[in-house]
Amino acid sequence: MSTPARITPISGFPEYLPAERIVEQRFLDVIRETFELHGFASVETRSIEPVERLTGKGGDADKEIYGVSRLAGDDEETKWGLHFDLTVPFARYVLENAGRLHFPFRRYQIQKAWRGERPQEGRYREFTQADIDVVDVGELSPHFEAEMPLVIADVFARFPVGEFVIQVNNRKIPGGFYQGIGLTDVVGTLRIVDKLDKIGPDRVAELLVGSGATREQAAQCLALARIRTADLSFVDRVRELGVSHPQLDEGLESLARVIRTGRAHAPGRVVADLRIARGLDYYTGTVYETQLVGHEDWGSFCSGGRYDALASDGRHTYPGVGISIGVTRILGLLVGRGLVTADRSTPAAVLVALKDDDSRDAAVAVATALRARGIACEVAPSAARFGKQIRYAERRGIPYVWFPAAGPAGDEVKDIRSGEQVPADAAAWAPPAEDLHPAVRRRT
Repeated sequence: MSTPARITPISGFPEYLPAERIVEQRFLDVIRETFELHGFASVETRSIEPVERLTGKGGDADKEIYGVSRLAGDDEETKWGLHFDLTVPFARYVLENAGRLHFPFRRYQIQKAWRGERPQEGRYREFTQADIDVVDVGELSPHFEAEMPLVIADVFARFPVGEFVIQVNNRKIPGGFYQGIGLTDVVGTLRIVDKLDKIGPDRVAELLVGSGATREQAAQCLALARIRTADLSFVDRVRELGVSHPQLDEGLESLARVIRTGRAHAPGRVVADLRIARGLDYYTGTVYETQLVGHEDWGSFCSGGRYDALASDGRHTYPGVGISIGVTRILGLLVGRGLVTADRSTPAAVLVALKDDDSRDAAVAVATALRARGIACEVAPSAARFGKQIRYAERRGIPYVWFPAAGPAGDEVKDIRSGEQVPADAAAWAPPAEDLHPAVRRRT
């Protein structure tokens, strides 16, 4: 008799236990509901794209693309790859459907993506993202850049992640500033300054000088990156550095609009942080990063920005602004470190007990009546002692046990947390609203 092969997990492909899956589903519900409250329409794109399209948009991402063959063991040259984000397929979707979309087009998309990178805490090979974008033809109104943080603030205010902050910058600010002090390699300078958190200001200054900046220019770059305010005072602080450039003026005006809107509609959630870079070869205007207060070492789990050319068909260009929530990333950290939990591992709010095997039909009738009224329940798997059936419910977090024909008055239902047991009618009884569905709570 052969020995069964040992089953080992594949790293980077997370699978949740039932209670953890409830946390994920609730988070996805909150995201979807909030996106729709803000008027975004849902789309879903295919999982694969031609490899040349994926490599053409992702920089070094071609090293991370999972190739897809027609059949396992097929030696044919790989033509397709699994998408590594939702932006590349969305760009293709806009081009293919431009004649049937209404612009400005407000889209949300919640799907899995795949990257063949080295997995670690917070980084996975298979993961779920939740994206929103507003795309227009030719020109995109700047007020959409101010709208994005409001959507994200609403999402995280509804889900127990704790305190969070949305950090915002505008790529035109450092771009204009660097040119104003005589540095022409804007992207190269941004790449170096973007390493501040990892290597510190002294090392950044050395790298800037090594790339051709003077000591004074390096000091000015660091002074700009240190500016962070929750109000409009960042404008005056930049002006005090004594640098002028038309692109800098444009960036300051745009970022002021975002911060002003954030202070009015999401107070305390949006800050101007002039060290934020993001997407150095991609974003052209406002950029966003979101962090949990007290867990800044986790980095950003929700980011995005303004891009002036999502896609082009040669006649029309489609600019847009978008932001993406790394659903699996944030849940991997919150759940993995025990910071959020579901109060039960099943949707069921009620376990219908069995007095004996002959009473199953009556129990199923009760369950059917409860389900018809939107109350999730299950029938006990066997007619064990009532104490054992109650323990079955306790282990799963089911708050109520229903006893059909339990007394002279008929059916009774028991709250197994408090021990209170009362007469109940399946056509009228309902649990309190807070018990109807599993609750997700933040552990303190």
